[in-house]
Amino acid sequence: MKASQRGFLSFGQALVGLLVLLLTLLATPAAQAQVVDDSTKVLYGPKTTRLIYEAEVLRDSTAGTPLDTTLTRWPQARFWFHDTTFQQDLGAVGTASRPLLYQPNLQLGARLGRNVFDKYARDASTVPYYDSRSPYSFFRYIQSGAGEQVFEISYSRSLKKNFSIGLAYERIASNKILAARSSRDGLVEHSNLLFFGRYQTEDERYHLLFNFSNVRHRAIEQGGIRPITSRAKSENGDSITIGESRPQELFKYSQEQVYLTQAANTEARDELYFTQTYRLLGRGLTVYHTFDAKRQYNSYSDAALVRLNPAEVYFPRVLFYPRVLRNTAAILDRAELRQVENTVGVLGRTKVVEYRLYGRLRDASLVTQSLTVNQFSATPATTGLSLVQAAPKRTFNELFLGGTASFNYHTIYAIETAGELHAVSIGSPYQNYPEYWLRASIRTGPLSAEALSSSVSPTLTQQEFVGNNYEWHNIGRFNNTNTTQLTARLKLKIPNFSILSEHRFEASGGVVNIANLVYYNDLAMPAQASVARNLVIGFARHQVRVGRVGLDNQATYTQGGDVDGLRIPKLVTNSRIFYESYIFHKALFNQIGAELYYQSSYKAFTYSPSTQQFYQQDYFTIRNYPIVDVFLSADIKAVSVFLKVAYVNQGVLDNGYFATPYYTGYPRRFQFGVKWNFFN
Repeated sequence: MKASQRGFLSFGQALVGLLVLLLTLLATPAAQAQVVDDSTKVLYGPKTTRLIYEAEVLRDSTAGTPLDTTLTRWPQARFWFHDTTFQQDLGAVGTASRPLLYQPNLQLGARLGRNVFDKYARDASTVPYYDSRSPYSFFRYIQSGAGEQVFEISYSRSLKKNFSIGLAYERIASNKILAARSSRDGLVEHSNLLFFGRYQTEDERYHLLFNFSNVRHRAIEQGGIRPITSRAKSENGDSITIGESRPQELFKYSQEQVYLTQAANTEARDELYFTQTYRLLGRGLTVYHTFDAKRQYNSYSDAALVRLNPAEVYFPRVLFYPRVLRNTAAILDRAELRQVENTVGVLGRTKVVEYRLYGRLRDASLVTQSLTVNQFSATPATTGLSLVQAAPKRTFNELFLGGTASFNYHTIYAIETAGELHAVSIGSPYQNYPEYWLRASIRTGPLSAEALSSSVSPTLTQQEFVGNNYEWHNIGRFNNTNTTQLTARLKLKIPNFSILSEHRFEASGGVVNIANLVYYNDLAMPAQASVARNLVIGFARHQVRVGRVGLDNQATYTQGGDVDGLRIPKLVTNSRIFYESYIFHKALFNQIGAELYYQSSYKAFTYSPSTQQFYQQDYFTIRNYPIVDVFLSADIKAVSVFLKVAYVNQGVLDNGYFATPYYTGYPRRFQFGVKWNFFN
């Protein structure tokens, strides 16, 4: 049985089990849980179910926010995952990705630095908790003709008035679009099992939020398209190159050849997380504690290395990989970071001031492994190979101090400050502390301004890596990356006019100075820029509704992003236009519209699967391209659906586009999605 079929069957069995559990839980308490009025109408719905987040509890507030039942984001693909920023990926759902636009880094201390699958993993601090008067559950399912799939099912209920628990399962999957043997040739399998709950005392002095997540992600790595070129004689006897030699000729999708056939990246994340607060003196003084224990495991394997010249014995060259340092038969590189954090602090709020002060202790360890060496074997074999420790085990004991404070003056001015300091690091060779970040902002009416300053050490992977194809030891070699950013913002909500039912405008402008930037150079190895990088960033968004027609346009312009260490398109835009109405006596609300995404040309980072890093290249320019989608979405009481044709403009200007050098994006395809809420 094929791996993709086994994965499909295991998913089907898990889905059946979850559905049986869900139906059992729904059927048992529903009759007793429902509250009805005199006309026997069920009172439960979106208005009786609210979301509570940790950020609110740490502001000593549990009012919660209502469920989002709008159709605005439902058909938009970037809102199907846990990171909704614009991303550069390998052209398919679930593949490695990185932020496309500039984002400041506020993570200090020991960090593994393997983040290409962060987009698909939950952040434990942002898990939603439900405050509902009845059991609440939902499922969402998204599928496309190209094999994209997103599935999530969630169930939560209150065991007592102030105690609720929940369970959620999520699956993200995709099939190959390059070199696919069949339409069901699997590319990515992602699963996430989440258990969560909340508790508060009757007097609301004590609050507890907790969750446990189990994430498994497996991505087949193809190495990108391998152009087919060969030498031949022309009519006049000259030697010429024939075959696919230009990027415009590489849009045959499943017919294209790729470099890798048996390579895969596997990632596992396990995390236990809880936060508890206790009021000492009303809302003015509350103590809190956060516990966070997590594990991240990364493994890269390739069991089919291809020698370019079998006669080479010493330091032989292999297909795709730049070099072989340890083993000519196979690759198996692993890294595992285990980490426990305890945060203790105080917080409080009044009408004028709000504050939070904390200290955080982190204990972590990093272990890396690789296959034993056989690099000088004339006839390499995989038998007898074993995993050995690649780099020395590293341990970290770190102390962080931080806090936030905000002030309001007669609702005219609002001032906010926040910061964190990595003060002490014990037992580690990495001595890049002190690290810090500081942020201050002021707001008056629609205007606001912000200043951000940070000093952040390189990641653990940037400082040390030992694998089959790369090895570096940069401990003590790199300085901290220092960043200064100034930003001004404007947000306006224009009063209603006779024609416009809604009119919103927001804009921002900022400058960023980045000194000692650490990045991956054109050899796919860490390097530090000797000259500071300067960015000028402008953003604007305009939302307007004229009757039943809505328009939403946004654009980000970045100047200075096409230099060593940075690869940012100058212009990234996203525009939507839609018409909405009620039909069938207002039983069905629908939107029909189109969405346009556009980015300007740039020399995008390329991808190294064995190190799980995007790195700089100067030989491939991704052309500017638009992607047009047309959609129809509808809402029928508790059910939301959408139908969508993605990349409808394929073939109008080009036959395709590249998301990353030699990785094409999806061709035109049909997408379907359904979400169903249950409130009892």
